[in-house]
Amino acid sequence: MMIQPAAISIACTLAAVAAEPVKLITLDPGHFHAALVQKTMVPGVSGDVDVYAPEGPELDRHLAMIGEFNRRSENPTRWQIRVHKSPDYLAMMVREKPGNLVVISGNNAKKSRYILECVKAGLHVLADKPMAIDPEGFALIEEAYRIAGEKKLLLLDIMTERNEITTILQREFSREPGVFGDIVKGSPEQPAITKESVHHYSKLVNGVPLQRTPWFFDPKQQGEAIMDVTTHLVDLIQWECFPDQIIIPEDVKIVTARTWSTPITLDQYRRATKIDAWPDYLKPLVGADGVLQAAGNGEFNYTLRGIHAKVSVKWAFEPPIGAGDTHDSILRGTKAVLHIRQGAAQGYKPVLSIEPVKSPDPSWRASLADSVARVSKRYPGISVKETEGRWELQIPDSYKIGHEAHFRQVIERFIGFLNGGKVPDWEVPNTLAKYRTLMDAWRVSRH
Repeated sequence: MMIQPAAISIACTLAAVAAEPVKLITLDPGHFHAALVQKTMVPGVSGDVDVYAPEGPELDRHLAMIGEFNRRSENPTRWQIRVHKSPDYLAMMVREKPGNLVVISGNNAKKSRYILECVKAGLHVLADKPMAIDPEGFALIEEAYRIAGEKKLLLLDIMTERNEITTILQREFSREPGVFGDIVKGSPEQPAITKESVHHYSKLVNGVPLQRTPWFFDPKQQGEAIMDVTTHLVDLIQWECFPDQIIIPEDVKIVTARTWSTPITLDQYRRATKIDAWPDYLKPLVGADGVLQAAGNGEFNYTLRGIHAKVSVKWAFEPPIGAGDTHDSILRGTKAVLHIRQGAAQGYKPVLSIEPVKSPDPSWRASLADSVARVSKRYPGISVKETEGRWELQIPDSYKIGHEAHFRQVIERFIGFLNGGKVPDWEVPNTLAKYRTLMDAWRVSRH
């Protein structure tokens, strides 16, 4: 099956283009993130893509979305897709290896084995989170990273949120001691670091309603609450608060962890999946009232090098009108709090505020002006505006590209590494530390 490209290509710029073109292989694309990797074309990435998957609606939806990218009127893509449908798709892909970079985004229960088999076959891997949803899967990921190191292969987690501008600026200003001070130690009751994410089962992607796959509601296939979106939150805490530093197991201690469910009616399930009845594997989660208890919510408190942190993920069925998935993030310093809000008051758009702990004196104000001047050299156009005792970052719209566009930045970063750019020394050990943290929290949540 071939998806024909549009007549006009998109013009892209990239600082580092791989010496040899990257050729993508998409493996069992059961999640829409697999398609978002191809939302735009990037120099250094071949337009020919091979997809290996079982026949079914998940593959059909993936191909439909790629087709929409090719047919859109503004900046259409020109992907040529060759589809390999087979019950033995994984073995076929490993045997044929028509490309050099495998994109994996789908059923999370299969993902750890997919990753391991790909690196064994000598293929680079770009994997959507979570790479593992249980300790058994984590053991496979540890083995995959060991083999990838031996074979000099790249195995990376798709961490799009490192590219979100308010998160980047929160990180930047936390490194300004004149404004932020030092991060406080905090407590379980008032952590120094708090990150909360609210997601929705029914939402828009690429401007159209998202059709969820039925297993998305099954914790044995999607993963329990603590294993999914919290991957991003733990990653950001490590990345923001301990930049360029390696996290070791002794740095982390889980304090408390819990999960709870979101009720989903059959009508809501039907709206989200376009399926009229509960599949057998979900029936044990359906109560006598006919309502599914989806294991989507989770939070845990932990310390990272003695600093108290809390991550929390909540799932609702659908967002308020005009809203989408939201993120709330707090870093507490001795001189100021850096707070990202994304509620109704912010028009459901992320807004970063710098909030002094004490009444700001001339010295602190001068430090703020100096810090803004320094940061604006790296991010031209930013400024601050005082509003009710806090200073809101004024960020040019050119930086606000949105979640879907961050997948392009991930690909660009990957190409930079393939083209001789050095992978940071902390990237792999901190990825393993992140998943080890999630596994420890998962164990605590079950007691």
